[in-house]
Amino acid sequence: MSPYTRPLVRVYLLDDHDIVRQGLRDLLAPAEDIHVVGDSAHARTAAEDILRLRPDVMLLDLQLQDGSGIQVCRKVRSADDSVRAVLLTSAGDEDALVATILAGASGFVVKVAGTSDIASAIRRVGAGRSLLDTSASERARTLLRDRARAARPSLSEIELELLDHLAAGATDRELADRLNASETEIEAVVTDLALRVVTVSRPATTFLNSAGPGKHRRQV
Repeated sequence: MSPYTRPLVRVYLLDDHDIVRQGLRDLLAPAEDIHVVGDSAHARTAAEDILRLRPDVMLLDLQLQDGSGIQVCRKVRSADDSVRAVLLTSAGDEDALVATILAGASGFVVKVAGTSDIASAIRRVGAGRSLLDTSASERARTLLRDRARAARPSLSEIELELLDHLAAGATDRELADRLNASETEIEAVVTDLALRVVTVSRPATTFLNSAGPGKHRRQV
């Protein structure tokens, strides 16, 4: 292998819009070092599929018809934390930062991002690096705690304790052990927290048109 050859990054795509998944495949196709190993439209089956295929990076839509990228990310990383995640979102920066911390993901990219941004994010995360620097990570944790304190109804003591562990990067399995609960119970609490502290809309998937016809092939 040439010393200048990039290592292959295996990627799994999760988005409930068929056109988005196909668009991502088309956008990433020119990148010889990125290989899409699978995709899904459904949160309920994605985790099992990802654990079977064992990609290096999962690119997860934040909000799906039957769940969220947060749920899928946490379920996968609780079973195999070698699989890293990037959230794909149309949410604002603050919501995306909070969602990233809740999910235990390595960062996020927005759906209006250029192809080179998405490919670069996948490469960076595939190499084991975070998309958030120290300042962004601290801001994300602060936002999470502030929103949790402002949530109504107020969070319980157990929820606040869980939140501290979440902010420190604990997986569902670790949380279950620490709080003497099942992973199913932890998943339910995290899902409820996400609904209370992250505001997500489902706008049109405009990122597919951001580069214009054919332009993405020169950006990767």
